[in-house]
Amino acid sequence: MYGVYLAIIKYKDHFLFTLAVILSTYLLLNNNDPRMGTVRGKASELVSFISSPVALLQSLIFLEEENQLLREKNLSLSLQVESMLSLQKENDELLNMLDFKRQTKLEIKPARVVNKGVQPNLLSIVIDGGLVDGIKKNQAVLTPKGVIGKTIEAGKKASIVQLINDTNFRLSVRILPSGATGIMRIIKGNMAQIHEVQKNVKINIGDKVVTSGFSDIYPAGLPVGSVQGVFEERSSFQKIVNVSLPNNMSAFQYVFVIIDKLNAVD
Repeated sequence: MYGVYLAIIKYKDHFLFTLAVILSTYLLLNNNDPRMGTVRGKASELVSFISSPVALLQSLIFLEEENQLLREKNLSLSLQVESMLSLQKENDELLNMLDFKRQTKLEIKPARVVNKGVQPNLLSIVIDGGLVDGIKKNQAVLTPKGVIGKTIEAGKKASIVQLINDTNFRLSVRILPSGATGIMRIIKGNMAQIHEVQKNVKINIGDKVVTSGFSDIYPAGLPVGSVQGVFEERSSFQKIVNVSLPNNMSAFQYVFVIIDKLNAVD
């Protein structure tokens, strides 16, 4: 308390000046003299000038907070839209599979893709079906759009499927309506080639490519793709046929495994 008293004594001039300014301001602002209106107006302008930067800064801070909230809401809505689109895509895929299962005469078992294959030198996927579901090694795997591979290993509840776009994959196919046969292998992406096709056979772009039935794994008539180009090999009695595969090999979530291939496909 003594320290406060000493501070007041030491800075008494400052305290008296501040008190005088406050008292004068109070008396001026509460004076009813008409001339004081001008003083009050000037004072208001001064206060407004001093307060404007502070108000602008507060406004900018508020706008930044509001923008941050809007960005978060926009992100949340975008994620909701992506989720709905994904669910719609999955629903469409399941409906197509249901229609395919109703129409086919083959004994098939549906399965879900749960992971990509673990072997670095083999393009494959892992499905959630195995021996308990009747799935064994060397069974055809397809979607409603067409063949996508074959099982190469089968565990109790999961199996590994070699994909059709693996460089080591080979498939005996038939081109319709000509009936020409050949061996198909992948080139790149969703494009494959059929070799060993007789040169004198008429093949047109858009012709349907199906399994030939010569394989012990694939029944005849399973959809494979469509012809995109025909090229004749020089000094050979054969031609090469480019084929477009209908499946996006990185997009499907569900597949069918053919358990019994004794019945023919429509």
